[in-house]
Amino acid sequence: MSEGLFRLPRPARVEVAPGAVHLPGWLSPERRRELVTACREWARGPVPIRHTVLPGGGVMSVRSVCVGWHWQPYRYTRVASDVNGLPVAPFPEWLGALGRAALAAAYGDADAAASYSPDTALINFYDGAAKMGLHQDKDERSPAPVVSFSIGDSCVFRFGNAEHRGRPYTDVELVSGDLFVFGGPSRFAYHGVPKVVPGTGDPEAGLARGRLNITLRETGLGTDT
Repeated sequence: MSEGLFRLPRPARVEVAPGAVHLPGWLSPERRRELVTACREWARGPVPIRHTVLPGGGVMSVRSVCVGWHWQPYRYTRVASDVNGLPVAPFPEWLGALGRAALAAAYGDADAAASYSPDTALINFYDGAAKMGLHQDKDERSPAPVVSFSIGDSCVFRFGNAEHRGRPYTDVELVSGDLFVFGGPSRFAYHGVPKVVPGTGDPEAGLARGRLNITLRETGLGTDT
């Protein structure tokens, strides 16, 4: 049998950097299916999934849709003035509860996780050619951690430092069902997706092709618009 058919078991938990934790396979098949179904519904609207246009005229290769708050470069709004002028779908309580459970699992601190109150989710869909350049998540007023779920095709997730886009950084393989949380000293680390691996999808979750990435954040905006 070819050596290429063997693969070492994946660890249960990896601390990639202080405050940055990778939990392989954290999402159950049932939860993955639930998230795929929800994302398909959100993608239909009221603000449909789209390629975000950047201020300089560039177009992101991923397609995105939001719930709770609408993200457009580089701010949050209640209505999608850059798409169709409609309010985004509301942020569901069950998704916030999932975020708190994820945070408790990553950090091993259920009490601290209980105060986590994400109010927006950014859903990115990657086809085989889509990428995400290194960037910081810094449009939120809250320093609360970012909770990230991966479903579908595997990817290379590049996690860097908080000072600049260059080295040092760590390349992490994220596969369907993986959880990645970054907060504390790593909250503003540069990160991105230089590569998606087509053909590694998750038919069991209803996503045979492409990659879904769902990130939960606390905007800290309260009732602002």
